[in-house]
Amino acid sequence: MHGTPHMVGDVMTRTVATVGRGTAFKEIVQLMRDRRISAVPVVEEDGRVIGVVSEADLLPKEEFRDSDPDRYTQLRRLADLAKAGAVTAEELMASPALTVRSGVTLAQAARTMARAKVKRLPVVDADGVLEGIVSRADLLKVFLRTDEEIAEEVRREVVAYLFPPPVSAVRVNVRDGVVRLGGRVRDTSLVPVAARLVRAVEGVVSVDFDLTPPGTAPESEDASAPR
Repeated sequence: MHGTPHMVGDVMTRTVATVGRGTAFKEIVQLMRDRRISAVPVVEEDGRVIGVVSEADLLPKEEFRDSDPDRYTQLRRLADLAKAGAVTAEELMASPALTVRSGVTLAQAARTMARAKVKRLPVVDADGVLEGIVSRADLLKVFLRTDEEIAEEVRREVVAYLFPPPVSAVRVNVRDGVVRLGGRVRDTSLVPVAARLVRAVEGVVSVDFDLTPPGTAPESEDASAPR
């Protein structure tokens, strides 16, 4: 019933800056600066992703450059100290790489990023070969949908399904991604279902309802007034 969700393949960047196992530290820093990116996939010659080097992997070299950490720090931050002495991508990278497939929904990719606390994910095929990269900014592109596009999908995929005429008469208004449904519906128990389905429409920021059974006075009227 519901409209087809956007997939990672719809929004990912297909031209990706990459490095190899032996790429030097300074080359990685230069590449990130030139391309204005915060992480870079490490790939084999056949294009398979074997790791990712991020800004966080590079910073320990500066942090510990002129310091002599005590024993407690050495034990607590062993991995960071190892990266402080790293000189190649292979020594710096987080491996195995956290990746995503192009057929994954944007919602699934967003959950993966949130759980792992990363800003971008390499997109790979079934063999682990790099196809692109998806960033937080890419996942937010759905919120650039126009209000008209959102309203049309809500009418077609939610209202027509749950509240078909003639008994129900539902108006759909969308402004800045906020959906408001108003009017008469035969079964108000379906309103929570409608809320869930509307929120699942890509680009929806929030949902507001003013739905009442047929024959009920609207909010603007005083139901207790004599007729």
